[in-house]
Amino acid sequence: MNIIIDAMGGDNAPAEILKGAAAAVREYGVLVTAVGDEAKMRAALVAEGVDAAGITLVHAPEQISMCDEPTAAIRHKKDSSMVVGLRMLAEGKGDAFVSAGSTGALLAGAMLIVKRLRGVKRPAIGTVIPGIEGPYLLLDSGANVECRPEMLNAFAVMGSVYMERVMGRKAPKVALVNNGAEETKGTPAYVQAHALMKANPRIHFAGNIEPRDIPAGAVDVVVCDGFTGNVILKLTEGLAKSLVGQIKNVFLASAKTKLAYLLVKGGMRDFKKMLDADEHGGALMMGVAKPVIKAHGSSNAKAFKNAIRQAKRCVDGNVVGAMAELLADAPEADA
Repeated sequence: MNIIIDAMGGDNAPAEILKGAAAAVREYGVLVTAVGDEAKMRAALVAEGVDAAGITLVHAPEQISMCDEPTAAIRHKKDSSMVVGLRMLAEGKGDAFVSAGSTGALLAGAMLIVKRLRGVKRPAIGTVIPGIEGPYLLLDSGANVECRPEMLNAFAVMGSVYMERVMGRKAPKVALVNNGAEETKGTPAYVQAHALMKANPRIHFAGNIEPRDIPAGAVDVVVCDGFTGNVILKLTEGLAKSLVGQIKNVFLASAKTKLAYLLVKGGMRDFKKMLDADEHGGALMMGVAKPVIKAHGSSNAKAFKNAIRQAKRCVDGNVVGAMAELLADAPEADA
């Protein structure tokens, strides 16, 4: 399996990107094609002492920055690491593409170059988030600020496929974010989306879910528009970080609490790992015709390695193929 990566995308490129790629080669047995400025990539490999076995370098002299207008950047920076990588994916020169670069540019590039699945007009970003009863998938978590009811219904189908094929959940439960559990709650678009999802035989719909109930992880797929999803995602990340910090302060308060920490050290380590976003690494752009993974812009080597793992799981589980099969003949999936 060959995973194409954008070696120049993200705050810590190319060093951390290449270190993560090398770790992925060792741990997951994949091959990696790193696209970017070849001189900078080779310099980073030497400076970091990275074993480049299994990594092929492809030169792309341009780079898309976070400040670039997404669509214009994709159209005009033809020799950028992101555009060259996406083009390679579209041409079948790799099995998946991973980038920590601009979300907007990656979404635009995926739509213009790799294309969308039939029945999907706007892809969604699906982010796996830790929950009390287990991880859940939140989508859309930032790609589409406003969504029509049909889009939300399609997100539910794609999210169900992902949780079954990648996360191993049988008959994953799907819920729609709302300000109440009743079917009549929310905006007209959300009321219509509820009706579509309730009638959709391709999903196991659990009804509306209020934001306060999301962290429990009682459902497997949480559906909402990208604005709401991004707010939920960032609030969850902030609360998790604050919670870990506060618990640490409690244990450092005195000699007795420090002694108590030694007794629960293993459990605290597991708790911190559960809340660590780097463990999941990246989010699949759902609705794109081939696997495209968005890694966090601040990804370190560990996070990027795990983003490549996400790509491998999507390829192994034929996630995109399964989504295409379910969406192709569904008129209500015109999203």
